[in-house]
Amino acid sequence: MAVILGVDPGLASTGYGIIRETRGRLECLEYGVIRTPAQDSPGHRLERIYSGLADLLERHRPDRAGIEGLYFTRNVTSAIPVAQARGVILLALVRFGLEPREYTPQQIKQAVVGTGQAEKEQVIQMVRVILGLKDPPRPDHAADALAAAVACMHSSSGR
Repeated sequence: MAVILGVDPGLASTGYGIIRETRGRLECLEYGVIRTPAQDSPGHRLERIYSGLADLLERHRPDRAGIEGLYFTRNVTSAIPVAQARGVILLALVRFGLEPREYTPQQIKQAVVGTGQAEKEQVIQMVRVILGLKDPPRPDHAADALAAAVACMHSSSGR
């Protein structure tokens, strides 16, 4: 049995997803987003992300963690805030004793859908199927985090 945390970094909204793998069967334990108010200072927003993630780590005690890597095609100005959020996420994970695995969006899509060119809605629907969820996971950042957890499980098991 393994508990795996997936994280989709963002300053305004950091997605998280926690799954449990037992003898090849996957189960969703929790998913959601850590939101930070735009009117807060960057330092307070980063502290909120760190605290929220630390709470999740304490409650679920994951064995492994997968994080979506930075990927920017158009909006390069959002790279710095996302990189800052990613920094506090990595700090929280390492402080908890985890060595996070980083995945590109294409690697995550490949692990979940079978092709790195999958559309976002395909990924969301496959996450729903793989984890046996009644409804598609929302918002998108939470679905992306669950997909990162599934990718981490697949790469850890050699699948």
